[in-house]
Amino acid sequence: MERDQALQGPAIELDLLASSIASLQRPSGEIPWHEGGKTDPWDHVEAAIGLTIGGRYEEARKAFEWLASRQLEDGSWYSAYRDGVPEDLTRESNMSSYIAVGVFHYYLVTRDKAFLEYIWPTVSAGIDFAVGLQAPTGAVYWARNPAGEVDPVALLTASSSVFMSLKCALVLALLLGESRPRWQSALKRLGDAIRYRPHLFDRTKSRYSMDWFYPVLCGALTGLEAKNRIERFWNRFMVEGLGTRCVSDNPWITVAETSELILTLAAMGEHEEARRVLGWIHDKRYDDGSYWCGFTFPDMVVWPEEKLTWTNAAVMMAFDALNHVTPASQLFSHTFWEAGKGDSSHMYRFLKKHHPVFSIKRAFYSDAADMRA
Repeated sequence: MERDQALQGPAIELDLLASSIASLQRPSGEIPWHEGGKTDPWDHVEAAIGLTIGGRYEEARKAFEWLASRQLEDGSWYSAYRDGVPEDLTRESNMSSYIAVGVFHYYLVTRDKAFLEYIWPTVSAGIDFAVGLQAPTGAVYWARNPAGEVDPVALLTASSSVFMSLKCALVLALLLGESRPRWQSALKRLGDAIRYRPHLFDRTKSRYSMDWFYPVLCGALTGLEAKNRIERFWNRFMVEGLGTRCVSDNPWITVAETSELILTLAAMGEHEEARRVLGWIHDKRYDDGSYWCGFTFPDMVVWPEEKLTWTNAAVMMAFDALNHVTPASQLFSHTFWEAGKGDSSHMYRFLKKHHPVFSIKRAFYSDAADMRA
């Protein structure tokens, strides 16, 4: 990709990776994990973000349209599909809400207001489902089981994802001239739970690296809190020269988790460290240019061998965050999301140019009544 050659850090072939994702997309718009694999709504959105970064806007729209066509009456989606057929009837809070991140990302890149208005009811219903699973403590329960019962367990990674989704949804609401005080309250309560009450979340998942860095990636932890958390567990999850362990006690590096760790470092403003880590994984790919899911060490065995759509998308997101290829490159940047401080980010200025009333503070802290009928 010619535009990549002038950018800093290892070159990532965005066109090639977007084509790889698009080649696996079904005519319906569904994007499975890999050829013959399942589809889950969260990773489907992640793959759609990759399509958007690669300029595959029509394919990205089809991905969101597929979600709209499969949304259940309560605003959720099933946890897994195969060729459009439900396979796991669990309905998860983070999977229902992540569409907000993908749609905000798509809008930042395309400024397609008509599509935003079209997809907004789908986004809004998905967020409402997630907020409906918020516990009195502020944490968000992870799912309703196939019988429709709430599983009263809160997962830190999933709740962090919901936190990011709520932020994006509130900005989308503002851009559409709507107000969601219930979402604003849910965001504040969830942020407080993540920051101050770690005991609310299932501690058995702390072995997973996502539980380590997702509270920082989503922006619930920023500044010194974020820095301290990343430094405290760095040696538990990071392997110098290789990348991020998926699980702390397994000798297995995963490219997606490493890419999201790069996103996290970039969000904190640690760009040089993020570029260093990107250098560890940029060559972990097959001959066709698509990235390995993961590999063991020290024997360096690629495992599993499937070529995952969402792994490629995560690499693209990390590269964009460091090189500002798209107008959405600062989507996770803490500076952008901090009320009163975001004016210095180019993404904030981009939004302000097209929406003079845009304000993070107004999106998060409006006293307006809920404008829904």
